[in-house]
Amino acid sequence: MTDFHAARINMVENQVRCNAVTDTRLIDAMSQVPRELFVPQARRGIAYMDEDVRLDEGTAPGRYLMQPRAFAKLAQLAEVREGDHVLDVGAGTGYSSAILARLAKSVIALEEDQVLAEAAAATLVRLGASNVTVVTGALRDGHAPAAPYDVIFLSGATPAPPSTLFDQLKEGGRLVAVTGTGPAGHARIFIRAHGAVSNRIAFDARVHALPGFDMAESFVF
Repeated sequence: MTDFHAARINMVENQVRCNAVTDTRLIDAMSQVPRELFVPQARRGIAYMDEDVRLDEGTAPGRYLMQPRAFAKLAQLAEVREGDHVLDVGAGTGYSSAILARLAKSVIALEEDQVLAEAAAATLVRLGASNVTVVTGALRDGHAPAAPYDVIFLSGATPAPPSTLFDQLKEGGRLVAVTGTGPAGHARIFIRAHGAVSNRIAFDARVHALPGFDMAESFVF
């Protein structure tokens, strides 16, 4: 039988801390949230490995839980504060939302796959994440009814910057995402200031793509 607690601590020590993740609140959250509950039963044995984990049983390209190292670095990049209102785009089964919920005041978990959304809602309730609201809808459209957001977190990659979501950021709000596909992926932070959005590349990352962003608008740098 897998010792999930030990696996979780090993994940934090060997995949997170050693990759320049120093946010103690984030580290504490990842040390406590049971990642294995957010992956299919048959894959729980690999829940803490340094790789993306398939969440669905559909055809390619499928949906994945982001590898711990990339997720932690992206979450740290967002600098989520205790009073922040967060939109988690592509929440999947809810792991990213469970972590963000421990850092922020409130989280909207947006998922377009009804089966994944239902799984997320059930697990988040089980864990007592009362500050998370799971909603369904096209990921590319965000969730305007609860906007604007202090932070928009994309739990997967997009081929181009997700400009369709920029209008849902507050003044001074941050959006973090991996743009590009395959080995050419870059983690970026986008910041809205004075009605304009600037960005910078923070690190290289290779994660699976989110659906629905294939026709994303081009972004003028």
